[in-house]
Amino acid sequence: LKNLKVVICLGSVSHDATLKMLGLKKVDYKFIHNAQHDIGNGVTLIDSYHCSRYNTNTRRLTVKMFEAVFKNARDIIGATI
Repeated sequence: LKNLKVVICLGSVSHDATLKMLGLKKVDYKFIHNAQHDIGNGVTLIDSYHCSRYNTNTRRLTVKMFEAVFKNARDIIGATI
């Protein structure tokens, strides 16, 4: 993955597992929806609430919020869609 620029984590479980895999400390990378974390080597980790039925039904995660995560990822990689 030599061209990797962005990792999107859907939910705190994914966020925590990604940090653990990379040997990074959770205390330095707090899970917040749409937070962007520099995880080194030019890669940005973006957090999102998981798109579960619970999160969408309770409006903890809205379509607009979810789309904003992917817009930010596109902005980072310079993609136009």
